[in-house]
Amino acid sequence: MDFENYIYSRCKSIIEGWNEKDIYAVSFFVYFNDADNSFEFSVGYNTEAYCENAGKFSEERWNFAFWSHNNIPVIADEDEDSVKMLRRWFAEKGIDNVGEPCGCEYDSEMNYIGKGPSGYYELLTLVSDTARKLQSDGTVKNRLGSVPVIVHDLEYTWYVKEATLNANPNGEATDFIQAFDRQFC
Repeated sequence: MDFENYIYSRCKSIIEGWNEKDIYAVSFFVYFNDADNSFEFSVGYNTEAYCENAGKFSEERWNFAFWSHNNIPVIADEDEDSVKMLRRWFAEKGIDNVGEPCGCEYDSEMNYIGKGPSGYYELLTLVSDTARKLQSDGTVKNRLGSVPVIVHDLEYTWYVKEATLNANPNGEATDFIQAFDRQFC
């Protein structure tokens, strides 16, 4: 099984296993851990009950720091097979120096325009494309209704916005994007 199909199948299985009735957003959390030079990817969700019906554009509703952190690992150090597949995928894509900093890249107004450590943006793009496929093929809608898949890390950079927009081809993430643009106020 190729890596893209593994990611898709694993995410689909996780989403189809959820039973909560008030899920309003799905988390596709992609993270690079500097401490051990490893990538993580997990899938989770937040519910209206957990966010206590926070305001439409509030930080409590959209910032992962306030979520229940029920994410299930798709790529994690504990799962050596997923890590091996990721390494092979990086090699197949010609991505060298995985995890190495790409340099601090800022525009003239000091806004970060970089793409994270080597390999991060490529993995984020794969995860975003997977979310888009799960939205387009009806997996998310059939299980949860019309909810957004938020593709993110712990920061809310330009590429998180780009990845989330790509992941939601029918405008499912409109409220998140507005909250993001308002800086969750």
